[in-house]
Amino acid sequence: MRTKATIERHPIHPMLVVLPIGLWVFSLICDIVIRAGGNPAWVPAAYYAMGIGIIGALLAAVFGLIDLLSIPQGTRARKIGYWHLGINLSVTVLFIANFYLRSIGPPVDLTPFILSIVGIAALLVSGWLGGEMVYVEGVAVSLPAKPVITEKEERFKKAA
Repeated sequence: MRTKATIERHPIHPMLVVLPIGLWVFSLICDIVIRAGGNPAWVPAAYYAMGIGIIGALLAAVFGLIDLLSIPQGTRARKIGYWHLGINLSVTVLFIANFYLRSIGPPVDLTPFILSIVGIAALLVSGWLGGEMVYVEGVAVSLPAKPVITEKEERFKKAA
């Protein structure tokens, strides 16, 4: 199954998802460092990483939707794609709420920290579903070119 959202036949969505995933995980790491008594400079690092991650997620979602719409209807891959989309949108909304809470409340409040943990846990589930679409269902995977049979291999086949 091919997607229309590619650069030189490489799907754009998987190129972009590393940005929000990495930034949101980094934000959680910052929170852990802060809770462990680390330098207060980690507070804005967590906040800005989360905010940039939200922007990256929204951009990745556009290309993910293009990919989803290129999957034939009624297939297992499309069903998994809907779950993947739903979880990712929920995670993005969760991080938007988390970002908002951080902008109005104390930087070390427990609620944003818990939201980050829940968000990363949900991303693990969504990532597994994304892997299921690609590695099991073959979404956006190009078929390998036909193997080139050398003259020597051709003679061997005929002799056998």
